[in-house]
Amino acid sequence: MERTKILVTGGAGYIGSHAVVELYNAGFLPVIVDNFSNSREQVLDGLEHILGVRVPVHNVDCNDEEALRAVFAEEGNLRGVIHFAAYKAVGESVAKPLEYYRNNVGSLLALLSVMREFGVNALVFSSSCTVYGIPDQLPVTEQTPTKKANSPYGATKQMCEDILRDIAAVPEQPLRTILLRYFNPIGAHPSAEIGELPLGVPQNLVPFVTQTAAGIREQLTIYGDTYDTPDGTNIRDYVHVVDLAKAHIVAVQRLLNGQGETVETFNVGTGNGNSVLEVVQAFERATGQKLNYKIGAPRPGDVPAIYADVTKATAELGFTTTSTLEEALASAWHWQQALDQKK
Repeated sequence: MERTKILVTGGAGYIGSHAVVELYNAGFLPVIVDNFSNSREQVLDGLEHILGVRVPVHNVDCNDEEALRAVFAEEGNLRGVIHFAAYKAVGESVAKPLEYYRNNVGSLLALLSVMREFGVNALVFSSSCTVYGIPDQLPVTEQTPTKKANSPYGATKQMCEDILRDIAAVPEQPLRTILLRYFNPIGAHPSAEIGELPLGVPQNLVPFVTQTAAGIREQLTIYGDTYDTPDGTNIRDYVHVVDLAKAHIVAVQRLLNGQGETVETFNVGTGNGNSVLEVVQAFERATGQKLNYKIGAPRPGDVPAIYADVTKATAELGFTTTSTLEEALASAWHWQQALDQKK
């Protein structure tokens, strides 16, 4: 039976590559669009090792509307899109706001124009818990008010959500969208063929942890220990990337089956918050590796604490996470070891 084609922008990236695996395992044919500005082409080899096939790949910048149009025309019969492609580092966005607005908002506008032209009206959008800003209450639900974003990155996600709601409100534009607000993805595929592969200095905690444990970096810096949290370090909701990827499959199926509202929003997390120090301790327990770390100054744009209420995703999508924090961190360590062996 012919597989249903789903376009995956940023499909060679960290979350995107794991979603490609889950899409294929669920019977879809993922079609990757990626310009490899924040990913490496070796990811494609990892995907082929896992799946046993080379899925279609187009080296295209999502801001290039003409190139996107050529992909839609060549592939034909695309049924839906998962839009991952975006710059994603909070701290970097504070230093480079223009680049973040141009890339993150511009790529969505280009994609939506081409989708409309080709009659593709199902979109899963990669959003973020940063849209909540600094919340007044925890955990955050989908009804928690979105406040002024704490970074340009968060602001781009708020803008993109607003754009999608405005378009979906026009009867002549039959776009159906699911906004997945991610919390903090960590870990790697159990095969250790794909995982988080930052270019240059990592922007996220766990690659810093694994690279420090591997001796690539001398010391882990924990950015701030004076936040209003039990141990003074930031609290986040750390979700295994494979669990997060599976949420996209449920969302795609919901859109293609015509279920739900025109625009729906779901938090995707574990429902638990862990501090940076708790992550360090959990990593040491899970791997037996002792981490050398120091306390540094807080980073601009960082929210003190945020974690998800996942009641809605469980009730309406039937989605729950299955991996523990220790399991996710152990998988990240296996991935780091696999990377070191390939050098």
